[in-house]
Amino acid sequence: MTDERDYLERTDSIWQKAGGEAASLDELANAFALYGPEKRIAALDQFDAELSGGRSGSLRRHHELHSLRRKMGGIHSALMKANR
Repeated sequence: MTDERDYLERTDSIWQKAGGEAASLDELANAFALYGPEKRIAALDQFDAELSGGRSGSLRRHHELHSLRRKMGGIHSALMKANR
């Protein structure tokens, strides 16, 4: 069985199950900062593959996905510079 949801939809589902409400993009980016380097790289690679697939639906959703990817990339770069 394959999951047809994108990264944000899957993550929102997990946050809603855990805390009862969806997470903001900032909360998702902050949680991403807690990942180890290998997990961050894997998440970014998976995210890039989803973005290149072009199945984000609406223009607003596409913008949200790109904004989150930009934040996650910035966080990863900053943490790598700090050797984390």
